[in-house]
Amino acid sequence: MARRYPHSDSLRPGSGPRSRWDVPQGREAGLWQGLTPPQMFVGSFVLLIAAGTLGLRLLPGLYVGEPLGWIDAMFTATSAVCVTGLIVVDTATHFTPLGQAFLLLLIQLGGLGMLAFTTLIIVALGRRLSLRAEMLAGTSRDAAPHIDTKRLALDVVRFTLILEAIGATALYLLWAPRMGWVDALWPATFHSVSAFCNAGFSTFSDSLVGFQAAPATLTVVIILIIAGGIGFLPMEEIGLNWFGSRRKFRVRMSLHSRLVLWTSAILVCGGWVLFIMFEWDNCLSGMRPVDKFYNGLFMSVTARTAGFNSVDYASASDSANFLTILLMMIGGSPGSTAGGLKTTTFALIGLLAWSRLRSWETASFAGRSVPDETIQRAFGLLAVAVAVVVAGVFSLAATEPLPGNDARFLVRMFEAVSAFCTVGLSMGMTSELSTTGRGTVTLLMFLGRVGPLTLAAALVTRRPGRGRFRYAYEDVVVG
Repeated sequence: MARRYPHSDSLRPGSGPRSRWDVPQGREAGLWQGLTPPQMFVGSFVLLIAAGTLGLRLLPGLYVGEPLGWIDAMFTATSAVCVTGLIVVDTATHFTPLGQAFLLLLIQLGGLGMLAFTTLIIVALGRRLSLRAEMLAGTSRDAAPHIDTKRLALDVVRFTLILEAIGATALYLLWAPRMGWVDALWPATFHSVSAFCNAGFSTFSDSLVGFQAAPATLTVVIILIIAGGIGFLPMEEIGLNWFGSRRKFRVRMSLHSRLVLWTSAILVCGGWVLFIMFEWDNCLSGMRPVDKFYNGLFMSVTARTAGFNSVDYASASDSANFLTILLMMIGGSPGSTAGGLKTTTFALIGLLAWSRLRSWETASFAGRSVPDETIQRAFGLLAVAVAVVVAGVFSLAATEPLPGNDARFLVRMFEAVSAFCTVGLSMGMTSELSTTGRGTVTLLMFLGRVGPLTLAAALVTRRPGRGRFRYAYEDVVVG
């Protein structure tokens, strides 16, 4: 009797060892052959940016006036696909509703990731997800082994569409009395998708400055930003516990989700308090006390890669703008639409410092110890991110002289960090960038969207034959 072998879990005799990145045989071979998941992830964004650039240049009916040049089209497409929000032209006045819809499509595809849609199509057709497709779905079996990858791939799109629809409905009901029941429909839809995807694009020329005294609108946008930036894995576990509580069945929250939720809460609340302290009598002056509190909260939330602004950051104090830079650098959470170093990276570095101060051998949280390998990846991401940002700031300082009192280092640093961390906030420098500067910012946006994720995947990968030996130890003086 012939022996049967389980699909992808066992090897046929004589096939030899396989690595985790091996290419599946059959239909999935060919185009996928030889590409690792990180390469496929980067490639999907390159193709989407290229398609967006061509669309912005060649499609008719997208512009009110003259179409964008090639450099500006690539800049805008990259900003939309990488859900950044930096703009060289006013989205509200330069684009027609069709052009704005095209940008929104790029934002939606870039926010979820082309590969999430590919996974959804595979599942919808009834095909089994391969190991490679499961990795591309953005899950980690080690972080949450109880989460089904196929279910999460579906829930990613399901949660996104449901939350965006709820947000659009809420904004429509708030804006319809002010704008009209017909005219409010498109801005509400656009801002709901842009907020959930942490994109920062707006159909209003002043972003959300016109809603400084509208706490309800700010609240809806804040909820959408947090939901989009918290990550799909914590949302999945929260959903499982929410529905499981009705059946008296609860799932233990993973260490990943606990770190994300606690770190996000601390950053939002801490930034809220500091922004109010710094700007109470500055850019928040003239507002009602309740509006000051709401706008301070909005500044804390939007700095973590959302990109909307309800105040003019050019008029904010240096302390507030530097705090914004720090929050932008940390960013959102893994597996979300947000950018930055991610909350878990920041949390792990802080936990390691705390453990060293307490003379503990391992970094621990919530009754669990974090593997040293994960800590090393966090520091690797930090080192690479800082190096890229420093290079970006240096390039802008060399190519973008600012006239008069605006010749400040902080302006360039703000722009570089905002681009790399895919935030979209600006102190007014974006529209004044030269061709070289726009190229630099475009590259920073792209690296910020795919770089840290790709690096993390590369650091996780262990190829056969690698790392099986080490050289002799020799100490080095530090400090």
